[in-house]
Amino acid sequence: MEQELTPAERFAKAKKNKAHPSLESFRNIIKFPLDDFQEKACQALAEGQGVLVAAPTGAGKTIVGEFAIHLAVEKELKVFYTTPIKALSNQKYAELKSRYGSDRVGLLTGDTNINSDAQILVMTTEVLRNMIYANSNSLISLGYVVMDEVHYLADRFRGAVWEEVILHLPKDVKVVSLSATVSNAEEFGAWLDEVQGGTTVIVSEVRPVPLNQHVLFGDELIPLFDDSDKELRVNVDLVQRHANKMRQPVNKPIRGRRGHTGFPERNMGRIYKASKPEIIELLDEADLLPAIFFIFSRAGCEAAVQSVLASGIRLTKPEDKQIIRRVAEEKCGSIADEDLAALGYFEWLSALERGVAAHHAGLLPAFKEVVEELFLRKLVKVVFATETLALGINMPARTVVLDRLDKFNGEGRVQITPGEYTQLTGRAGRRGIDVEGHSVIQWAANLDPTYVAGLASKRTYPLISSFRPTFNMAVNLIEAFGQRRSREVLETSFAQFQADRSVVGLARGIREKQASLDGYEESMKCHVGDFRQYATLRRQVSDLEREIAQSGRQARRNDLRQTKGMRQLEIRVTNLKRELRSHPCHACPDREAHSRWGERWYKLERETAAIIKQIESRTNQVAKTFDRLTEVLIDLEYVSEVSGDLEITESGQKLAKIYGERDLLVAECIGRRVWHHVDAQTLAAIAASLVYEARRDDDGLAPKMPKGEFVAVFNETLEVWDDLQALAKAHNLPLSSEPDSAMALQMHRWATGSRLDTVLKQTGMLAGDFIRWCKQTIDLLEQISKVNPDELSATAQSSIDQIKRGIVAYSYYA
Repeated sequence: MEQELTPAERFAKAKKNKAHPSLESFRNIIKFPLDDFQEKACQALAEGQGVLVAAPTGAGKTIVGEFAIHLAVEKELKVFYTTPIKALSNQKYAELKSRYGSDRVGLLTGDTNINSDAQILVMTTEVLRNMIYANSNSLISLGYVVMDEVHYLADRFRGAVWEEVILHLPKDVKVVSLSATVSNAEEFGAWLDEVQGGTTVIVSEVRPVPLNQHVLFGDELIPLFDDSDKELRVNVDLVQRHANKMRQPVNKPIRGRRGHTGFPERNMGRIYKASKPEIIELLDEADLLPAIFFIFSRAGCEAAVQSVLASGIRLTKPEDKQIIRRVAEEKCGSIADEDLAALGYFEWLSALERGVAAHHAGLLPAFKEVVEELFLRKLVKVVFATETLALGINMPARTVVLDRLDKFNGEGRVQITPGEYTQLTGRAGRRGIDVEGHSVIQWAANLDPTYVAGLASKRTYPLISSFRPTFNMAVNLIEAFGQRRSREVLETSFAQFQADRSVVGLARGIREKQASLDGYEESMKCHVGDFRQYATLRRQVSDLEREIAQSGRQARRNDLRQTKGMRQLEIRVTNLKRELRSHPCHACPDREAHSRWGERWYKLERETAAIIKQIESRTNQVAKTFDRLTEVLIDLEYVSEVSGDLEITESGQKLAKIYGERDLLVAECIGRRVWHHVDAQTLAAIAASLVYEARRDDDGLAPKMPKGEFVAVFNETLEVWDDLQALAKAHNLPLSSEPDSAMALQMHRWATGSRLDTVLKQTGMLAGDFIRWCKQTIDLLEQISKVNPDELSATAQSSIDQIKRGIVAYSYYA
């Protein structure tokens, strides 16, 4: 038996093997071999580097984050583990608590505060941003920050938070950035290296569980790619079948039966599209369950569940039913019976007991947790989900099914991107369970196999910054750093980093064009005069004549006489022609040859000017936006100029506590005392109007308003919004959307004690959507309550108490 090594011998052996002792001790905890990319990332961390790890979904990126926690524990430093959504924070908190104990691990998600002084803190990224601005004591002794799903910084609504955090973290804090595979990981890593110091970029495109991709052609699964070809070439047989079908005439399908599966017979020119129950039977027979069906609408998910129930399919055993019921009752036992009925609990439970469920944002959070747990325990075999399920929640399946590759974006149907396809199919293949994962795309006439293969073979997508300064960000930056330092901070953002890199390419193009311009100018030189001047006169004449011709056509269409403006144009042309004829170059025998070079020079000069304009618009674009925001804040007296710098005023200190799309509108309404005289129910309705955004497919009818003082107060709020819109326009800032009162009546009724079933019926909303809007309303009211202790603060707190009841309170604290 091998003698146990002493710590000194263990260190020497590790050094000889080029593995850090901390990494060796970590291996003993996880008890499974590290993949190559994990090994490299952990080694870099152990050597004092920050890391960016870009790898496919399910590859095990979080192991690197867990090693950072291991290092922090060894060094007795604090470590923060940030996630983009509360569900992921809750999941990670449970995992870490089981490993390190409840005394050492805490959770901060805005509405949950557990052991906030713990050495290991799991939190949403917004919580960390707020801690940094508040200069929280929790930042003392912070050694590592893990930023899970860091590619979220491309999110146009919340992405800026990731950049704010990275920009403001002290340089001695090591940042562990975990990302989906992106095509510009090196660019992002170069930025991290610039703003945070030494950062090692680790990219892996290897899926731990290989993905087999199929097309469901009628009732037959056909490989998307040629299995014998390592170059991922599309399956020739599939291309041929598609081409044959597209050439055949379209006839109505003949209904019939084919064996026990129940597939109707196929007919010329049309291929039968199998129903969801038929696909489930096919997958079950091929041992390809459990499966996630991605359907890009909530209604479609619910309809799919109903179709399976109607078919009589049962995917569970009799003994599974008791376990499923027990899990559901444990999670939902505290919900009132009347609310359970309103939520459709019993119908939902019936589907679960058959092994089928939906998963989407409109679902009650507790229901989603039950579905996730039962799916992981292999008791639910089929989940119909919207794409939100692909955002990192631990729910891998053996098979992922896509019934179409386009979705409605609010304005029309658009194709999903390679990045979205990668995220969705990344759920296929359970590490340690499956030797391979499977994706299934249901064939349709508009699905060209070559296009699908191109989509499926592009594993990466670019990470584009969505960072833009806000009013709240501006006052917080000025408070922390002053104006000059704030501009410097913003100029180091990833948004500006990317803009500057694009400027480098544009500038290179200008240099190339300038060389051509010089050559054209040399070729059009004339021995009798300045031909560049002559060429400019010719171009002016040509442009004006074209403008006159267009104006003349417009005048004829409108049956109007030529305007005074047209006559002035004609006079200008006459004068220019006179000047042209008197120019020395007009008599040059080589005039037309010179003119051809002149036209080329003129066209290229205009292209060059356009590029220069592009460069000017991108240079210091983030800092310029900050300057315009600052001008507005000075006009409204949120900041003032003191001794050559800016300082925030008392009003600015209030604005610094308000986050969200309408930060300035909220601050102005508080400052103008628009809401100070309202009751709690009205304030709840007003707050809902400031956070609510109607779905694009809502009917657009004018909403009913709460009775009493709401209408007058809402109209006064709109007047403030109008003032701010005019100010934004004057300072060349983007305009904000108008407050939406579509949910005001329902929030008012909920705050006055209406039953859940009544409110849901009136809104037509799903329970999960209603609860989400209630939570966002509560978040805004909490901000208002903390601005300053007065009657409005007390009213806001009362509003919170009236909203946070029943199922909302249950979901808020769950």
